[in-house]
Amino acid sequence: MPDPKQVHSAQPATGVLLVNLGTPDAPTPGAIRRYLKQFLGDRRVVEIPRAIWLPILYLFILPLRPQRLAHAYESIWREDGSPLLAISKQQTAALGAILAEKLGRDVPVALAMTYGQPSMTTALAELEAQKVRRLLVLPLFPQYSGSTTAAMLDTLFAALTRLRWPPELRTINSYHDDAAYIQTLAASVRAHWHTHGRGEHFLMSFHGIPQRYVLLGDPYYCQCLKTARLLAEELQLTPDYWSAAFQSRFGKAPWVQPYADQRIRQLAQMGIKNLDVICPGFAADCLETLEEISIRYGEEFLDAGGSALRYIPALNADAAHIEFLAGMVSRNTDGWLYPQLSAEDIAATLQRALVAEPSFSGKKMPSDGATAIDHIEDQAR
Repeated sequence: MPDPKQVHSAQPATGVLLVNLGTPDAPTPGAIRRYLKQFLGDRRVVEIPRAIWLPILYLFILPLRPQRLAHAYESIWREDGSPLLAISKQQTAALGAILAEKLGRDVPVALAMTYGQPSMTTALAELEAQKVRRLLVLPLFPQYSGSTTAAMLDTLFAALTRLRWPPELRTINSYHDDAAYIQTLAASVRAHWHTHGRGEHFLMSFHGIPQRYVLLGDPYYCQCLKTARLLAEELQLTPDYWSAAFQSRFGKAPWVQPYADQRIRQLAQMGIKNLDVICPGFAADCLETLEEISIRYGEEFLDAGGSALRYIPALNADAAHIEFLAGMVSRNTDGWLYPQLSAEDIAATLQRALVAEPSFSGKKMPSDGATAIDHIEDQAR
């Protein structure tokens, strides 16, 4: 049995938990049914009273919808599995690599899904095995919604209750108006235009939510519109050249508008032949971008008189996106993450502290270099 003093007095390790929504394990009705049961059974996602919603879910949606969705998933499935999961794994590995390069030591980075696999419990166990005592949770939802970010937090906190010794925690709420995020999106658009040419209209499509959620105080709709406005400004687009819309509505209740499918048909009927579409609310490509936008809405655009709907891919695991994520991790782990400190670094920082406050001379400093730097700089302030 290890000595508790040695285990519990170890320098706290900092880790990062990336979280996305989730995906079925396979493009089959059975796997899709299991995923939808967990996803649509979440009170955060569907806020209809349980007595009304559960009969609808179990009697109509779960028996019928998975069969219809299986073809859609099959059309985008990759050799390495679900695009969302495969890309998320790439993002996790790339973020770990760039953090190690910047800091000179490994920083544990784990991946979890709110629904499906890898589960929150599995990811926390992976981080716990790597002695992580300080954890930054980074949900890959640029815009906050109760149906995504809050649902993720519910799952996270439920998993934390099962740990004997939960880690110190920081979470990121949203990054919808982060300047670096907007610049990274804009760079991806410019790169796409450089390769494929520029369309006659630029549409930004976000996943929709019921209008009722907005009226109850969910900031998602406003944050989406702000992302769209900032991206248009960064790209220096004229007001008539771009628009924003919302996709993936479900059920008969009104959702936030304009609806993306209607807007796409409208643009074709207005004479737009080449339409560029980006989905700035998705950090990784998935069913909603690859099948709904690129394939299904692309066909509807052609049927309505357009010539080509060109989908601009999500940021995915592109180097610029990973660089942005690493910067966001760095900003949100202030005081947690340190590079390896040389004797020269410690001496230089100590000298600055002594110049600022000579009375520190002769005081005992912590033995750990990183902790000493933190202590000295705090005292100097």
